Amino acid sequence: MKTIEILVVDDNEGDILLTTEALKEWRIKNKVVILKDGEEAIQYLHKEGRFSNAITPDLVILDLNLPKVDGKEVLHFIKHHPQLQGIPVFVFSTSSHEQDVLYVEKMNAKGYITKPLDFTQFMKAICSIENLWISILQFPKTDQPYDNTPQYFIGRR
Repeated sequence: MKTIEILVVDDNEGDILLTTEALKEWRIKNKVVILKDGEEAIQYLHKEGRFSNAITPDLVILDLNLPKVDGKEVLHFIKHHPQLQGIPVFVFSTSSHEQDVLYVEKMNAKGYITKPLDFTQFMKAICSIENLWISILQFPKTDQPYDNTPQYFIGRR
């Protein structure tokens, strides 16, 4: 079984802890890389500096409210970079502003999930990424890009 490389970009320690705990519950083998600001995320994805040996992720879970470079800029970078644009991105943010949801949809992210405040709902939201996407789709056997069509938008709209 192929290991799924997951990049989580979030600056909230509590959310990072909950996200990594939920990812441990997934039925697939995964490796999780945690980055805490948008600048690091872009360097990682570009394989710059200390990230020169980084592995291109199979999935990105991205917060919008990040220090240094915000999540919208990271999403724009991913979706406009020829080697990265096919990476599925789920935005997982406290923001429920309609303009944020519309921007994420315009950038062809796979989904937008508003972070729940309740622990149980938070864990269910992270697990929904697997249930809605990973468990129903197969990864390509070649290096061909993924389909960038938006799939799921969970949260207030």
